[in-house]
Amino acid sequence: MYQPSTGGQVLDLETAVKDGILGGGVICGGVTTAIVEKLDLKTMIEQLDSIEVPSVFICPISLEPMQDPVTLCTGQTYERSNILKWFSLGHFTCPTTMQELWDDSLTPNSTLNHLIHTWFSQKYLAMKKRSEDVQGRSLELLETLKKVKGQSRVQTLKDLRRIVAAHDSAKKTVVDNGGVSFISSLLGPFTSHAVGSEAIGILVNLRLSSDSIANLLQPMKISLMVDVLNEGSTETKINCVKLMEILFRDSEIIPSLSLLVGVLRLVKDKRHPHGIFAGLRLLKIITLQQSPENSIISIGGVPQLVEMLPFFNPECLELALYVLEILSSIPEGASALKDCSHTIPNLVKLLMKISETCTQYALSILWEVCRLSPEESAATAVNAGLAAKLLLVIQSGCSPGVKQRSAELLKLCSLNYTSTIFISKCKLTRTLQ
Repeated sequence: MYQPSTGGQVLDLETAVKDGILGGGVICGGVTTAIVEKLDLKTMIEQLDSIEVPSVFICPISLEPMQDPVTLCTGQTYERSNILKWFSLGHFTCPTTMQELWDDSLTPNSTLNHLIHTWFSQKYLAMKKRSEDVQGRSLELLETLKKVKGQSRVQTLKDLRRIVAAHDSAKKTVVDNGGVSFISSLLGPFTSHAVGSEAIGILVNLRLSSDSIANLLQPMKISLMVDVLNEGSTETKINCVKLMEILFRDSEIIPSLSLLVGVLRLVKDKRHPHGIFAGLRLLKIITLQQSPENSIISIGGVPQLVEMLPFFNPECLELALYVLEILSSIPEGASALKDCSHTIPNLVKLLMKISETCTQYALSILWEVCRLSPEESAATAVNAGLAAKLLLVIQSGCSPGVKQRSAELLKLCSLNYTSTIFISKCKLTRTLQ
C-alpha cells in the first residue's frame, strides 16, 4: 500500500502547480511531454511501488495512486472504480465528507490525471536512467577487469562488488555477460587473498547456475575460500560461508578441519550476529552430510556450541540446537554432549522458553544424553530442574510428539528414585500447587 508523503510537500493542486512540484513540460534529461504520454501509467505505478507519493495523488478510499481520477459534486476526487464500487454498495454520500450527494455525476479530473501521469513519468524515467547507468558501469568494470592486474584488479573488483551488492540490474548485467565464469576463474592456488576476498564478495551476490557451482567446487577453489575464511575480515568471512552454503547445499562434500575451525570461530564471535547466523547455516548443511571423523565433533566443537547457547538470539539458537540434535543421534556426538558439563543445565533452561521447535530439539538432545548414561545424567538433570520443566511441557499446548517425549524423559529420570524422594528432589511442590 502506498503511503502519502508527509511534511506538507503537496497540499493541493493549486499549490503544487504554483510551486512547480508537479508542473513542467520537460520531464527528465530533455524528455518531453509527448514521450511521457506514451508511457503506461499502470506499469509505472507498479514498478515504483516503494516510493513516497504526494498525498494529492492518493485515492481516499483505496489509499493507492489514482489512474482515472473523477470528482464528485462535493469537490472530492476519487479513483473512478473505487467510487463506483462505493455507489454499488448502496451509499449515496461522499466517502470523505459523508455529505449527501445532490448530483451523482462523475467529472473526469483531467488536470490531476495529467499531473499524476507527469509525476510518475518523471520518477520512472529517472529510475530507468539510473538503471541504465548502473548497467553501463557494471559492463565497463567487467571489461576493465579482463585487462588489469595487481592492485588495479583489486580496486576494479572492489568497485564491481559495491555496485553488484547495491543494484539488481548490475547483478543481471554481470551474469548475462559471462561475469560469473570470468570472476570464478580468478580463484585459484596463486590468487592473492585481496583478489579472492573481492571475487567471493561478488559471486555471493550473483545467481549461480549448476555449471558455475560445479566449477567453484573444484578443490583448489574451495581451498582458497577456506584460506580467506580463516584470514579475512569479518565481512569476507561472512561472504565465504554464504558462498559455501550455496555450493554445498546440493553437493556431497568432505569439509577440511581448517574449514570447520574457521566456521566455528565465526560462530563464536559474539560481536557479529550476522556472522553467527551465516556460520550456523553452513554448519547445518555440513552436519547433515558428514561422518563423525570429519565433523565438528573431531575438533571439539560440541562443547563450544553448547557453551554459546545462552548467547544466541532465537533464530541462531534454533539452528544451533538443530545441529546439536543431529550430532546427538550418533554415538560420538552423544558422548561429547554427555561429557560437557554445560549441556544439561543449558538445555533445561531452554525448555518452554523460546519456541516449541527449540523445546523439541532440546528434548531430543536431553533424551539421547540421559539414555546414554541414565544414572549419572538423569541425576544431573533432576538437580537442574528438568522434571518440573517436563511437567510444564506435558501440561502445555505443545504437540503430542513433544509431550510424549517429555513423558518418556520424565520416566527415565525417575527410575533411580522412590516417588517421595523424586518429588522432593525435583521441587515439584510449587508446580503441583
